[in-house]
Amino acid sequence: QVQPVESGGGSVRAGGSLRLSCTAPGFTSMNCGLGWYRQAVGKQREWVSSIARYGATTYADSVRGRFTISKDKTMDTVYLQMNNLYPEDTAMYSCKTVQTVATENDECVYGNWGQGTQVTVSS
Repeated sequence: QVQPVESGGGSVRAGGSLRLSCTAPGFTSMNCGLGWYRQAVGKQREWVSSIARYGATTYADSVRGRFTISKDKTMDTVYLQMNNLYPEDTAMYSCKTVQTVATENDECVYGNWGQGTQVTVSS
């Protein structure tokens, strides 16, 4: 499985924006979707958003309307544009391959996690 690498995190005030990137060679050729997850201190990791192999997107209720997931097929990169950030969005954000639809490979769920990028939102 490929090893994704996340970047773009940082510290912002509430209402600010950040754009996260997840990249790994091989995304283009893999029959997988890509998911963003986050884990806050003391909490379970939660799913944030996913993009299917051919572009369909889904979002957790907590971020819908504020976050946008997209991909750059040529660059093997997936982005998470985060707008109107809340302090509750503070977490370590990680990405991995996922199976978003049945036509993607079920083995996609066993892909490696990236190292994560920290997002901190202050009030």
